[in-house]
Amino acid sequence: MKTPRVAIIIPCYNESQTIGEVVAQTKKTFAGQPCQTEIIVINDQSSDNSEKTAQKSGAVVINHILNQGAGAATSTGLSYAKQNHFDWAITMDADGQHDPNDALKCLNYAIKNQIDLLIGSRLINTQGMSKVKILGNKGLSFITWALFGVNVTDSQSGLRVFSKRALNTLEWQSTGYEFCSEMLWRAKQSKLKIAEHPIKAIYTEYSKTKGQNNWNGVNIVKSLVRRRITEMFE
Repeated sequence: MKTPRVAIIIPCYNESQTIGEVVAQTKKTFAGQPCQTEIIVINDQSSDNSEKTAQKSGAVVINHILNQGAGAATSTGLSYAKQNHFDWAITMDADGQHDPNDALKCLNYAIKNQIDLLIGSRLINTQGMSKVKILGNKGLSFITWALFGVNVTDSQSGLRVFSKRALNTLEWQSTGYEFCSEMLWRAKQSKLKIAEHPIKAIYTEYSKTKGQNNWNGVNIVKSLVRRRITEMFE
């Protein structure tokens, strides 16, 4: 049986404090596993030393000329995986919120169960998450279900696994964080097999300042509603 090639994609914007350790720990976790891995950091026009730190830690770095947002950075990474014929891709956050061991478990689960898009859910077991984070993520997951009919517990999770079929199929238009919900919508439209697997949430004082806040969630909902209505009349 062919050894699967796995692209580990880490969108990054001003994460020089953490990106080196994230890359190093991910390399260590996947070393010796029955797959060929490559870690790709998408540097979304950081103004700090994220690029050099990621390269020094052993990652391939792809630079955006302009800051384009999390959705665009993720799309760039998945396009790289598609163009270079990877069998699987994993996305992880650059702020240290995800345990590489969880990424490996999610990959193995997706391979075993032939899942096209696997979401690493922090909301199956909410230990470590603040009530505000839980409320915000549950709210956006409800909106994802209400607008697009996709029922998952943690639509906004950054830890995901994509099959080759997903790499060859998935496209979205959103460039910001609203892409998380649009991506699930596009996966449903493409009849991809979607599932979840529990992961733990790792929140440090540093990571708590990153990602989405609940106020930004309002803007995400507005953008999703606008896109849904627009496509209804196209």
